[in-house]
Amino acid sequence: MARLGPEDVACWVLKSTRPPELIDPDWPAGGTRELTRCVRRSYRLDLVRPGQPCLLWVSGRADPGVHALGEVTGEVGERDDGPVLGVRLTRLPSPVARADLLADPAVHDAEVLRSPIGSNPSWLSVPQYAAVLAHLPPGALGPWTV
Repeated sequence: MARLGPEDVACWVLKSTRPPELIDPDWPAGGTRELTRCVRRSYRLDLVRPGQPCLLWVSGRADPGVHALGEVTGEVGERDDGPVLGVRLTRLPSPVARADLLADPAVHDAEVLRSPIGSNPSWLSVPQYAAVLAHLPPGALGPWTV
């Protein structure tokens, strides 16, 4: 794929091998947390802006998929171990399963599904993000829109 531009990205995808209950054991479904996530140094970080939508993608064999939705809360920062991104995420009542997204023609070609070990952050286009939102459990849409 060609280099991403700001117009390509509807939502940033932050990947984790740890589900919300391991990130914060007191994080309830529907609860919101301010987190700092490690990201990989790349030109993509120049495209990230506060207020942009983001989601938490849990990879692995146990419940892979979208576990939380939210927004970027600040500029990319720097720690000793590399760049980080501040986000505010709301845990979904139940994850949007990877298998459901793979079966959806509107999102099955998303980078996170095609190349699960790819860059962090990954991204979703407008149609892909809309498809993820369409898979949210009833009543979980909250403030997220495309």
